[in-house]
This record gives sequence, C-alpha cells and structure tokens, in this order.
Amino acid sequence: MARTLVMGVLNVTPDSFSDGGRWVDADAAVARGLALVDQGADIVDVGGESTRPDADRVDAATELRRVLPVVEGLTARGVAVSVDTMRAGVAAAAVDAGATCVNDVSGGLADPAMLGCVAERGVSYIAMHWRGHSRAMAERAVYDDVVAQVCGELGRRRDAALAAGIAPQRLVLDPGIGFAKNADHNWAILRRWDALEELGFPLLLAVSRKRFLGALLASGGTPRPPHERDAATAYLSGHFAARGVWGVRVHDVRASADAVATAGRLGER
Repeated sequence: MARTLVMGVLNVTPDSFSDGGRWVDADAAVARGLALVDQGADIVDVGGESTRPDADRVDAATELRRVLPVVEGLTARGVAVSVDTMRAGVAAAAVDAGATCVNDVSGGLADPAMLGCVAERGVSYIAMHWRGHSRAMAERAVYDDVVAQVCGELGRRRDAALAAGIAPQRLVLDPGIGFAKNADHNWAILRRWDALEELGFPLLLAVSRKRFLGALLASGGTPRPPHERDAATAYLSGHFAARGVWGVRVHDVRASADAVATAGRLGER
C-alpha cells in the first residue's frame, strides 16, 4: 500500500444518520458511487442496513434488494466495491456480484457463518469491534479501561478470522468508533491509536460525521449537524494518514482525499 486508502460511504438505506434516503434508487446510487470515485475514493462501501444508534434491523431480503443492483452496477464499471453487511448470505451474494471486500461491523459475531464465507471466497475482510446491535449499543458502552478492553476484544475477532481461514494479508481491523462507546471512549481510543497498532494488522479509521464530532463542535448546547462535521472528519483523516492508517471511511470523499494526499506529501523525505 503506497498510501492511505479512501473508502467512500454509499448508504442505500432510508434511515442512515447522515444521508438516509438520498440514494435508495439503484440508478441514483450507482451514479453517486461513480461520483465518489471521481472525488478520490479508492473503494466504495455499499451498505443496505443502517447501523446508527437505535436503528431497527431489516430482513435479509430487503438488504439484498437494496445492495445487489448497486454492487453489480458499480463493479461493471470497474469500481472497487466493499459491502457493508453483518450477514453471510448478503456478503456471499455481493461478492458473487463483484465486491472484493466485506466490511462487517460485527466482526463475525452477528452471523456465525460470516468468517467461513469470507474465507471460502478469498476476499478482504474488515472486522470491527462490536458489542451488539444498534438497539443495545448504548447500554453496553461500559468499560473499566476502554482502550485495553477494545484491543482485547478486537484481538479475539482477529484470531477468530485467522482461525477460520481468512488470509492475514486480507484482514483489516476497525476499533468501532461510536459503536457501544460514548464520546470520551472515542477520544481515548483515538489518542491511544498506538495500542491498536500493536494488534499487528492494518487499521480502518471510521469517524465520518459521527455524533462525538457533533458534540465537540456544538454551539449553545446544540450539536453540529452531520453535514457540518466534514472539516473535523478531514482533519482526522489527514492526521491518521500521516501515521500510516490503512484506510479512512468517509462521506465527504474529496475533503479527506485531499487531506490524505497532503499528509502523504508532507511525509515524503
């Protein structure tokens, strides 16, 4: 990897926290994915189920109906696509349709068949730290030492993925910023990124437009709206690109792609 990769978020859902409903039409979603590539995305991450706090799950048929036409449309145009799913069946269908990466926010915990499915198909896998579905996240944001516990729990997902046969060179880890974590937990993890690096695998930074940034940038007690958190997101993209993070998952691709390019140029010797 010559530089940090930029993963563009493409939510084909009606209820995602930032852009729910904007790309539910397959043709519009494909056009959006192509636009993300034009703006600098190396990978387009297609998701058909919202994982925002308090979101309700959708059934597999609904998720497949949302995701597959978009994966097919983008891969047919040469776009590198990851599928954002917790279901092995959706992952398998998306890979068969051309996706080359599975981004699983549950790290294989939501579906026991996921790790074997990914290993069998030989694609890349992003395993995130996770403690439960959206409805249960807040109550599970309890830690004695958030950095140590996240590293320990994520390390067990790493080991499970490798034991299932996922190739080491295809495994990426994500600490799950915002998932079963409050703002203080998120900041602690970002400050102690070195502890995550000790897990020995590439890392994905996924902080784009998240609630803890809205709280940081609040005015008069009112959190900054999601679309006004992109400058903060881009700063973090550049900061972590400078220390060699594998990838950044973002909504505003151009700003973070510029930040990554700037960090790379500044780091040249």
